[in-house]
Amino acid sequence: MTTRKTIALGIALATLLQAAQGTSLYDPKTFQPQTSDLRPRRIGSLVTVLVYESASASSTANTSASRDAGIGLSVQTPSHDHQAAIDASNRMDGRGKTERQGKVLAQLTAVVTGVTAEGDLRIAGEQVLDINNERQQIRIEGTVRAQDVSDLNVVLSTRIANARISYSGQGDLADRQRPSWWQRFASLFGI
Repeated sequence: MTTRKTIALGIALATLLQAAQGTSLYDPKTFQPQTSDLRPRRIGSLVTVLVYESASASSTANTSASRDAGIGLSVQTPSHDHQAAIDASNRMDGRGKTERQGKVLAQLTAVVTGVTAEGDLRIAGEQVLDINNERQQIRIEGTVRAQDVSDLNVVLSTRIANARISYSGQGDLADRQRPSWWQRFASLFGI
């Protein structure tokens, strides 16, 4: 074979190889091996949150103060005996007690809204339930460590950093529990 033919054949093969190149199916940003768990890793992934919050607080105060004072004066003259006395006392007792308890038990699914540089997941979710003109709404948001999400894709609310959990209701029952306008107005004046 001549040198010219060899060079022409080499150029033809090089152009064919360039045209036959394809793109890889492997993307390191989205790759998840088949043997990995189902934990979320990307924005848009879903996480089930088990909300179990129980809080109670109690505060008691007892105050007692007492003060006694007395002044006595006695003057004797040959004809009369004069005596004067001033006595004062001041006592105060005060007591107060405050107690509050709350408990929320719910399960809802939240969406991964962001991933931090450390790999922590920012999540947010909302659930609305309407029953007989009553609307119950629960919202949750916060940051979760990926390792705190179980193999079943569930995380406890106690494992959420900077958690903001709100539970509210609207409807007939909620309206009945709220004092009327005139009761709220009277309470401003201590009545």
